Amino acid sequence: MFSGRSYSTVVLNLLIAFAISMVVNFSYALLFLVEQQPDSFSRRTEYASDDVVAEGVLSLSVDGHGYLVGNNPTDSVYVTSSRAGRLGLADGDVLKVRVSMPGRVGAHMRFEELLERNGEPFDYATVYARPKESSVFALQILYFLVFAFVMTSLMTRPGRNGKPAGYWRRLLLCVAVAVPLYFAAPVTEWRKSAITIVSLSEHLLDYNMILKCSFALVVSLLYARIYQLMRHQQEIVLENEHLKNENLSTRYNMLVSQINPHFFFNSLNSLSMLVRDNDCDKALTYIDQLSYTFRYIIQNGQNTLSTLGEELQFADAYSYLFRIRYADKLFFDIEADEHLKEYRLPALTLQPLIGNAVKHNTITKSKPFRVSIHTEDEYIVVSNPRIPKLEPEPGTGIGLKNLDDRCRLITGHGIEVYETETEFTVKVPLVKPETK
Repeated sequence: MFSGRSYSTVVLNLLIAFAISMVVNFSYALLFLVEQQPDSFSRRTEYASDDVVAEGVLSLSVDGHGYLVGNNPTDSVYVTSSRAGRLGLADGDVLKVRVSMPGRVGAHMRFEELLERNGEPFDYATVYARPKESSVFALQILYFLVFAFVMTSLMTRPGRNGKPAGYWRRLLLCVAVAVPLYFAAPVTEWRKSAITIVSLSEHLLDYNMILKCSFALVVSLLYARIYQLMRHQQEIVLENEHLKNENLSTRYNMLVSQINPHFFFNSLNSLSMLVRDNDCDKALTYIDQLSYTFRYIIQNGQNTLSTLGEELQFADAYSYLFRIRYADKLFFDIEADEHLKEYRLPALTLQPLIGNAVKHNTITKSKPFRVSIHTEDEYIVVSNPRIPKLEPEPGTGIGLKNLDDRCRLITGHGIEVYETETEFTVKVPLVKPETK
């Protein structure tokens, strides 16, 4: 069973193959049309009054040429050896012929058409007994339809992954298949008045057929190349639409996950601890940083890009909430080149990286945990040691994938993840600001 796309491809290949076949056999199409018209060159059974008809006995020489001698020897008609041989004339035949008068004095009349031989009307069909042009035309159309369809199908059929394989590999395959197809091509042997195939004909190298097959092959390959380019462009458009939809879904899921009850209650617990300790300064700072964190998430959830400076300011506020929760056990080293702070990156990039580092690692006084956020070349790098928890936190496992998809959609480059037994590092590309 054909899928919708494969069925439409087969139909398109058939139409293209038929068009190629018609172009290749344009000359046969003309001959076929001419054959359907009244034959202006058909042998006449009645003679117009201005026709010159001669009658006499054929006298052939040893060389094969001769003269048609009538009652008046001076009005003899010269017959060439080729004409005599082609028409199967013999010495002594009584012929009636149509002739043309000589253009100069003393010249013989010219043999134009044989009308009767030995009293019987002469049928030229017995001499030129060749296949009908309609039959030859039908065979040629069918053959090149199959030839072009095989070529286009080989070039456009999907590979194992649903996409066409390498163009040059398929091209070589088509050339290899075209060779045996050439030897199966129908040709007409006029001497035998029969239709055969190239491999059984007298001439294995039929230059006319080679030219036609080469033309059909080249046009098929060009069509296949255009088809592949158009399909590739269509796939890019569909992939972009998919990424856009995925990006919208990711933004929504990201907002929902960022402002989740667990994070909110942990923040309230940390604030409550500061209040109980009568640490008013830290409590006020904590409220300011918590407020800034939530405001930044809400305001930038729909933004595409933020500057590195804005992201680092958010990272400082967001990490402060964790530093209060894990007092003297969690540390953040945030550092960036000044000239890179105007560079841009997808909004809320650092939040899931910080959250994952804290969520999936053991943080104790005996094993304090340190997260590094710094710039390298035109990347922002987040790295931390790997100290897995004895009981891993449940997670969806799609946070990094979503971040990678967003970066590819927005910046054209994905994130780079490096993981060893002791360290976990993520590098996010920065986008150079547009010059004003």
